[in-house]
Amino acid sequence: MSQAHTPRNEPIPGLGRAIWWAGPSVIWTAGRIAFSFRCDHMAELPTPPFVLAANHYSHFDPPAIGSALRTPIRFLSVDELTGANRFLATILPTVGTIPVSRNRLPIATLRVALARLEAGEVVGVFPEGTRVARFGDLPPKRGAAWLAIRARVPLIPIAVIGTGRALGLDNRLHRAPIRVVVGSALSTEGEDPSTVTDRWADWVSEQIGRNPRSER
Repeated sequence: MSQAHTPRNEPIPGLGRAIWWAGPSVIWTAGRIAFSFRCDHMAELPTPPFVLAANHYSHFDPPAIGSALRTPIRFLSVDELTGANRFLATILPTVGTIPVSRNRLPIATLRVALARLEAGEVVGVFPEGTRVARFGDLPPKRGAAWLAIRARVPLIPIAVIGTGRALGLDNRLHRAPIRVVVGSALSTEGEDPSTVTDRWADWVSEQIGRNPRSER
């Protein structure tokens, strides 16, 4: 069992803000060279706060999304990652991730996420909860939709395509094109989390279906 972490409602430190300022351009340039990285925006992003929900193939997903949106994102991150190695233990809190436990109800995590939305920030959630080989291998959880509904903010759907081929569950690098698709905000007013989550999953499935060779 991973060591318990208590999420804290703290602003991103100065070093973290500097990383978010410089990092997206560096990642974008490296991604264009190594993985033919591209981003397609179906609509203009709203002004924060908002929740974004993305499918999850790879450790590449958060930096790819961050470089595409060019704005600091409070990704929910399983607390065991901070114990995986010294680098992650340092960088994840620095860039403002919100730890969530696989083994306990995420009540404290949801409170912190709501507080950051109230502060005008962006919260990022991977509804599948972990990396998968193929979209649909795991049913999506409703946390992202619940946060957006509770905070009365938009839910932005994100489809990450190709990262599973570039750096998937085998944790080995491969040459593969990576694409991030940013969708139009999903309406949450008067909706329930299950309905919004189903609409998110249908949209992501449609985007992946347009790129049938993107999954390993």
